[in-house]
Amino acid sequence: MRENSLLEKEERYPVEIQKNAEDKYTKLQQYFLKKKSVAIAFSGGVDSTLLLKAAHDAIGESAFAVTAFSSMFPKREREEAEAFCRGAGCRQYVVTVDEREIEGFENNPPNRCYLCKKALLSSMKKVAREHGADCLVEGSNVDDRNDYRPGLLAIEELEIESPLCLVGMCKEEIRFLLKKFGISAWKKPSFACLASRFVYGEPITKEKLSMVERGEDYLHRLGFGQYRVRIHGNLARIELMPGEFVRLMEDGLRMDLEKYFREIGFLYVTLDLKGYEMGSMNRGIIVEK
Repeated sequence: MRENSLLEKEERYPVEIQKNAEDKYTKLQQYFLKKKSVAIAFSGGVDSTLLLKAAHDAIGESAFAVTAFSSMFPKREREEAEAFCRGAGCRQYVVTVDEREIEGFENNPPNRCYLCKKALLSSMKKVAREHGADCLVEGSNVDDRNDYRPGLLAIEELEIESPLCLVGMCKEEIRFLLKKFGISAWKKPSFACLASRFVYGEPITKEKLSMVERGEDYLHRLGFGQYRVRIHGNLARIELMPGEFVRLMEDGLRMDLEKYFREIGFLYVTLDLKGYEMGSMNRGIIVEK
């Protein structure tokens, strides 16, 4: 998968990718045509945006979005999700949750994502039923199987289907289709909940979540594309695309950024020399197969 390169330049998709994506999109719509009513677990990210688009195209108002709002997702992401639903004419129902109330979550164990997904999707499934949906589906794609994703077990236990996986769709194909449909989310950076910025075992607190969110908002305002602010105690480890390292090292920008990060609570600010890496906090996790 060439996830990083997608965000560094205007992507020209190979003919094979285009054909595969279009064939799979047809299968995706056929999947939804078999549903009387379906709810989409919608975050506003790349995957769930295509899923909601396909469902709405196939069965119209019988498809709707269920979105979870919490302190783990920045305000900017919530606003973008709401704006997409309004623009597309899709119904959207909101579940407000506080993951820190989930037993064990704040301790940030390696299975944190499982604990969160189980509670979150259970609440969303309930809302979906209350509004007449036959089922709730979610937006995992086949590339998600290549990382440590304990949340996938929760999806399986709750018997929630993942249509993008069922048709074999990968991230690159999803981005191509969104671009083809003129949906700006095609170039949206990959995103995960703010808890994924914490090294396992470090307590997740409201104060530290705010530090991470404010740090990433600052990078967003500066115009960086794909980024993460990983938190290690009082140290911020910034991940950027390697092509943007030089810009960050400009004296004025570098010192302004360091000053701001100190103001929001960090004592030390570092740049990860490898650059942005999806799931970099999972390096120390050993998954037995």
